[in-house]
Amino acid sequence: MTRASASPAEPRSAAPAFPGPLPAALAATSEPPVMEARRWIEGKSFPAERPLLNLSQAAPVDPPPEGLRRAIAEAALNDPQAHLYGPVLGLPALREDVAARWSRDYSGEIRPEDVAVTAGCNQAFCAMLATLAGPGDAILLPVPWYFNHKMWCDMMGIEARPLPCDADLNPDLAAAEARMDGVTAIVLITPNNPTGAEYPAGLVEAFAALARRHGAALMLDETYRDFDSRDAAPHALFSDPEWRETLVHLYSFSKAYRLTGHRVGLAIAHPARLAQAEKFLDSVQICAGQLGQIAALHGLRHLDDFVTGQRDEILARRAVVRDSFRQALPDWELMGCGAYFAYIRHPFAEDAETLCKALVDEQSLLILPGTMFCPQGDPLGPQSFRVAFANADADGLRDALARLADFSAGRARR
Repeated sequence: MTRASASPAEPRSAAPAFPGPLPAALAATSEPPVMEARRWIEGKSFPAERPLLNLSQAAPVDPPPEGLRRAIAEAALNDPQAHLYGPVLGLPALREDVAARWSRDYSGEIRPEDVAVTAGCNQAFCAMLATLAGPGDAILLPVPWYFNHKMWCDMMGIEARPLPCDADLNPDLAAAEARMDGVTAIVLITPNNPTGAEYPAGLVEAFAALARRHGAALMLDETYRDFDSRDAAPHALFSDPEWRETLVHLYSFSKAYRLTGHRVGLAIAHPARLAQAEKFLDSVQICAGQLGQIAALHGLRHLDDFVTGQRDEILARRAVVRDSFRQALPDWELMGCGAYFAYIRHPFAEDAETLCKALVDEQSLLILPGTMFCPQGDPLGPQSFRVAFANADADGLRDALARLADFSAGRARR
């Protein structure tokens, strides 16, 4: 049975007093949720018969395949340019290969000058948002939202306007229409983090049309596109010759090629927008790491079969969760399940964060509470959990469901 081990917890001591005034926007920004969850397991030991199952973070824990590691090592040893600054918007060969691959996959026309390589997808989001919104502007974020998107908005003085989702956890188009005043961008993630929902193509295209009518952008984060259960392209936005006027596409190489530590992501957008984003990138990191970019290029050219195998495995794990959930947890609700995530509703009066901490102590299981993905006061937050299941195999997932069932039975007996 494959079990996700706990990442090393950072040393934690009493927080020192901040030496001077702290900007209000930063002070009001929430703590990083994954780091907070790690502190729940800090210093704790777990019984041998029930080791820790860490399903809190959506990141592969296995190393890249050997061929990719060799490509990185060979570049590190033999390519002097791999240790220098590169072009701010990325290696030309990588931009060219991305443009060709995405044009094929989406039946559209994407040119190398439409592509910017970034130090991870979070940086792509931050850089592109800098071209779309500033203090006093608003963007729409479907709820539950990805917490780092919300945190960046808070730090930048941008209003993250909550957009409700329907029972299938798809963003509500009519509600979005009613909330567009002052909105400069709509942000969608599909397959979604944290819910796993795969947004229907027609819905994504309708949101693009909504953004266009209001002079806004659609920022479409497709970090998990390699694990979408649909065989066809998830949308037809790139087939529109005018896509550059509205669409900003984001992606991460971290998941498909297990390159989380190398930090390689990308944005695809109008070249004029990328030219403005270049100011941001040059001021923050100058360029994505060369070795990570070389690895991503190797992956695009040589690892299609590996990615297909990863997708098949993730879809098999999703099937285990879907097929076993109702029998294991008849009083719970599986609200969403796809890509790396299951989003579930618990039946208890206690709030999700209290329950998550109890799960660590009583079941050696670490998952994240919905309060990390919802605005304060939203009733869904205290009622829900995100389970990141990519780092547990089928047996591990059945074990996780069994632990939740044991936890539920124990609560029922109280």
